[in-house]
Amino acid sequence: MLSDYLAVGKVVNTHGVRGELKVMPMTSDPSRFDYLLFVTAKYEGKPKEFRVTGARFHKNMVLLKLQGIDTMDEAEKLKGQELWVQRKHARPLEEDEFFICDLIGMDVYEEDNLLGTLTDVLETGSNDVYVVKREGKKDLLLPALKSVVLKVDLDSKRMEVKVPEGLDDEV
Repeated sequence: MLSDYLAVGKVVNTHGVRGELKVMPMTSDPSRFDYLLFVTAKYEGKPKEFRVTGARFHKNMVLLKLQGIDTMDEAEKLKGQELWVQRKHARPLEEDEFFICDLIGMDVYEEDNLLGTLTDVLETGSNDVYVVKREGKKDLLLPALKSVVLKVDLDSKRMEVKVPEGLDDEV
């Protein structure tokens, strides 16, 4: 089941003639590639698990070597594919840290008032920004700060927030 997996990168190109992959990281911690043992990707139309035999960093990309992918032609078959890891093999999260895929689709409330649904997370560098889609209004952009996000309940897919004054003023 896909909810047991987390996307960690996307193959954007091949690198060299020995089957190395140029991967754009999709994780807040690219160093996780240093200790990644297995990834799953669609290969010839079916999900397949690969053993990671090497990872090195080049500019803002990761050059990844997978067991059994030894030529440029084999690597070409993975171009454009997302790389997934089993959730149980994901790095442990800090307190108040969440996987983006777990936040998407959450109902966002201020007190008992439903504001909308979290549809995206913008990674801005200093702090993430949660995009809340609202009925009949423009999207609400909430900074992912402790003063704004009061509670996240993964089980009930519910987030409690306190919208900062002036943030929701219609212009």
